[in-house]
Amino acid sequence: MSWRWSPRVAACIGLIVSVFTVAGCALGGASPAHRTAGPSSGTTPSTTPGATATPAGFDVRAENSRPGADCGLIQLGPQHAVEGWTDRVSITPGEPVRLFASTTAPSLTISVFRIGWYGGRTCRLITTTDPIPGVRQADPTHAAGVNTISAAAWQPTATFSTGSWPPGNYLFRLDAADGNHRYVPLTVRGPGAAGRVVILNAVTTWQAYNAWGGYSLYHGPRGFADRARVVSFDRPYDYGDGAADFTGNEMPLVALAERLNLPVDYATDVDLHNDPHLLDGARAVISLGHDEYYSPAMRAALTTARDRGTNLAFLGANAVYRRIRLDPSPVGPDRLETAYKVAQEDPVYGRDDAQITANWPSPPRADPESSLTGGMYQCNPVHGDMVIVRPQSWLLAGTGLTAGARLPGLIGSEYDRVNLAYPTPRPIEVIAHSPITCRGAQDYSDVSYYSAASGAAVFDSGTSAWVCALADVCGPGAHGPAIQVPITQITTNLLTAFAAGPAGRTHPATDSIPADDRAATAPGETN
Repeated sequence: MSWRWSPRVAACIGLIVSVFTVAGCALGGASPAHRTAGPSSGTTPSTTPGATATPAGFDVRAENSRPGADCGLIQLGPQHAVEGWTDRVSITPGEPVRLFASTTAPSLTISVFRIGWYGGRTCRLITTTDPIPGVRQADPTHAAGVNTISAAAWQPTATFSTGSWPPGNYLFRLDAADGNHRYVPLTVRGPGAAGRVVILNAVTTWQAYNAWGGYSLYHGPRGFADRARVVSFDRPYDYGDGAADFTGNEMPLVALAERLNLPVDYATDVDLHNDPHLLDGARAVISLGHDEYYSPAMRAALTTARDRGTNLAFLGANAVYRRIRLDPSPVGPDRLETAYKVAQEDPVYGRDDAQITANWPSPPRADPESSLTGGMYQCNPVHGDMVIVRPQSWLLAGTGLTAGARLPGLIGSEYDRVNLAYPTPRPIEVIAHSPITCRGAQDYSDVSYYSAASGAAVFDSGTSAWVCALADVCGPGAHGPAIQVPITQITTNLLTAFAAGPAGRTHPATDSIPADDRAATAPGETN
């Protein structure tokens, strides 16, 4: 479990300047019903030295040359003042998407924005609607026993044709007539990942933490014991600005990747579950700030990609820690996410242990995530300084960081460690080794990097505060240029090298594991 990010993200999403320092924002304009914003000769982002040629297909430079817009929220308002969800977590251009919205206001307007890097702004207005009569939708249903909350009985508010929408991350902004606002996220996939850097939206983790209607995979009204065992995508997100973890844990990396003119592609972890060939030929896969919930098919897809030479970057701690199943709902496939967490509670226990939704490191069929990520999730919550131990790493080039340098407050609230008590790929290089205390026990958080036999490289940030630091939106304790500037430089080094091909060949890891890690023991599990 992890902290939720600062409300500053929602208020200032539309304009990020300099090295991703967040500045003041304003609402963008609206145009008549479903009018699509046309192309224009905006500012073309600067070319990154050493960047590889863009593969055939989606051209991020052409997209980012279009005019940007402000898409920030001014007033969130009460949770149920306006809220919504879509019938798909991702689409390909041309597939229709239905939006289900509920509001207490007499009307609402829906504006659709693509997230990227538009000459300093992070949004482009794609289309907007005329005012739509406001409807307070039906109360959700509750499935006893598994405590699933669903709004599948809601009626569609609007259907969008998407033939002109380029691949990317999108936010529907719901503007209620009473001045309240919320986002609804959507991913638009590209035609193929070959030659591209795939940015992976962690929608299963977003949904795990979603307590809309009173239940999440962490708690119900009485706590952990009556938590949901199955959660539904057929409902709004209850926390933050309506876009779950996207604005704080994912959007800063999206903006940076497009600012660097990388050949990007976009997908969700549900797509990874459905398509074992999704990552064929990909240069890299970027797992973002909190990517915790994985089905066996999702994990197998990442492992196969690594073993074929695709680089992997885990930019948040606690990745690939919870095992899940996905099932259909009345709305569509893969709309129900199951995670019992306790093996003996799962109905398939003893009958189909391969499908049990215990944590990945737990029996039966224990398979710790460290064999893929390099680091091993340890504990939460913590807040501490990141301490550099290997400044000669190529990842730190241009940062000026020396041995013992501290990046204030960057560790937390969850952290990973290279822990030889678990399966650990070698050679593996520990770049930062940061002492912390979690739940009264002394421990370490590690930034790690290993190279695989295929030539692929795998990076683990070791902290859940990495991506938010790119835009300086982590909140108190991890704030300011002392962490934002070096983390942006390290991430730039990482992305540009990973976009060029198997980074383990050009930058092989040097096996360097601190003595503390060699003597580490297995931690106790946390809920």
